[in-house]
Amino acid sequence: MTTPLPQRVALVGNPNCGKTALFNQLTGSRQKVANYAGVTVERKAGRLTTASGRVVQILDLPGTYSLNATSPDEAVTRDVCRGIYKGEPAPDLLISVVAATNLRLHLRFALELRQLGRPMLLVLNMIDAVRSQGLEIDVPRLQAELGIPVVTAIGVRRGGAAKVLRALDNPIQPPPPPLPDDADLHAEIRRLMALCVRRATDRHPQLDARLDRWVMHPVWGMIILLALLFIMFQAVFSWAQPFMDLLQSAMDQLGALVGSLLPEGILRSLIVEGVIAGAGTVVVFLPQILILFLWILALEESGYLPRAAFMLDKLMASAGLSGRSFIPLLSSFACAVPGIMSTRTIQNPRDRMVTILIAPLMTCSARLPVYALLIGAFVPSRTVLGVFNLHGLVLFVLYAAGVLSALAVARVLKKRDATEHPLLMELPSYRVPGLQSLAIELWQRARIFLSRVGTIIVTLSVIMWALSSFPSPPAGATGPAIDWSLAGHIGHLMLPLFAFIGFNWQICVALIPGLAAREVAVSGLATVYSVGASENDTATQLAPLLSAHWSLATAFSLLAWYVYAPQCFATLAVIRRETGSWRLVWVSIAYLFGLAYLASFLTYRITLFFTG
Repeated sequence: MTTPLPQRVALVGNPNCGKTALFNQLTGSRQKVANYAGVTVERKAGRLTTASGRVVQILDLPGTYSLNATSPDEAVTRDVCRGIYKGEPAPDLLISVVAATNLRLHLRFALELRQLGRPMLLVLNMIDAVRSQGLEIDVPRLQAELGIPVVTAIGVRRGGAAKVLRALDNPIQPPPPPLPDDADLHAEIRRLMALCVRRATDRHPQLDARLDRWVMHPVWGMIILLALLFIMFQAVFSWAQPFMDLLQSAMDQLGALVGSLLPEGILRSLIVEGVIAGAGTVVVFLPQILILFLWILALEESGYLPRAAFMLDKLMASAGLSGRSFIPLLSSFACAVPGIMSTRTIQNPRDRMVTILIAPLMTCSARLPVYALLIGAFVPSRTVLGVFNLHGLVLFVLYAAGVLSALAVARVLKKRDATEHPLLMELPSYRVPGLQSLAIELWQRARIFLSRVGTIIVTLSVIMWALSSFPSPPAGATGPAIDWSLAGHIGHLMLPLFAFIGFNWQICVALIPGLAAREVAVSGLATVYSVGASENDTATQLAPLLSAHWSLATAFSLLAWYVYAPQCFATLAVIRRETGSWRLVWVSIAYLFGLAYLASFLTYRITLFFTG
């Protein structure tokens, strides 16, 4: 009987083992991201081609420290590994990825997987970092002791997964007999470490320890963290501008081309003003969003983020939280949806609930188009102290306002809970982020963003165009045509509530589609101010219109509104799915609307006081 070859394999391992980088190395761009049926746990699946040309399906399971699941992510990993997850075929082979730099900790989970009695391959990832630490791992001896194939890999280096690919061309080996039920796993790990790991050279202190003296220092560490965040926000404006100009030029040329090919009429207005202009005013901000994602991904892959969480543990404790909330909150800068989903790693239920409620206060990337438009229109473009971009400084202040407000809200929500939850978190070794892995992750984010542009944003832009175009003004009517439209009527109905914070009816209209997707507020403003894709540089045309029609107090009031404004429908939906409570959804809407209105009112009145 011929021994079968693996057709479906599952990557599994502890957090910080480099599993996702290895998955990107193996699959390249041949991967899809979705959710498991019935849950919001992310599902990454892809295809890899072995050395002999065979195509194998590979699944990247959520990271976990144990098969004793305490979160939805860990439950999915446990059930898929056991072959009992509904609708998910059992994998032919489990690939257990362990960080070779932290073998003592990661082997524990590998031994748990071995106890399942399923075919298994052990991958010692980051093997280059082990050598730099002056350690040697006897791979053949470890393979003999475990009774399963063991290979090495460098997930962030091109070609670093070659041995894994070759191993997948080998027939599946039967699993070794499990350890006795009363076996001490900790004793087994000590035995394996004594047999298979030795120090080849004496390199003290290690590079990680030397770096941590600065990075984890109570003073210098905070300065480094603030400097990194400050540079990140500066880069969002400074690095992105050339690429934004190219995209804007391309969208302008497309609008002009389509406009010249279509005859005058409602169809041309729909396509040029509704579809192209609506998509173009948002697509142009894609470089800024990708630069923000690039920073967050690079900090995560470098091993820095867990250290930042440790440093901020005391600061988070002042708000009644632990440093474990830091990574979900930082992820929310990109998008609150994955940030809220990542709170599953927080074991304390009240900490998790509070983190979910304050995650929307982190300024997500969808607000960047609004911030960029208003900052560009009302804040002078100049440098401060000869180094810093004033636009970047204002953006930093907006982000800081969201963070400080989140800590204050958390303190209020946790004021009756004096329980302390000590932070225990693995500190991975420092590593240089892999360019291929970063490129794949950025491409996935760009694809998700562009899919939103092609569906939600274009749909809402067309609706905005229709509301702004119909009904037409009667014969002999004076004033702008939009005053007679449905959008004009809706804006005027909302105006009594929002006039106190300096909003005009055009802003009121733009707020409505912004509930579905923040970015659409920009295209909404472009529509109500009749700025179309046929004009040169839509954003440049819109900015002087706003500065001419709005006061500085109105612009600052709208910026303050978007620091706190109730989140988009997608965020509210994931709060409902993660908490199972409509009550928390309504609490989130109410307190965010209240904060937004209060902040805008104070900002508007204070700015009026100083500017007259």
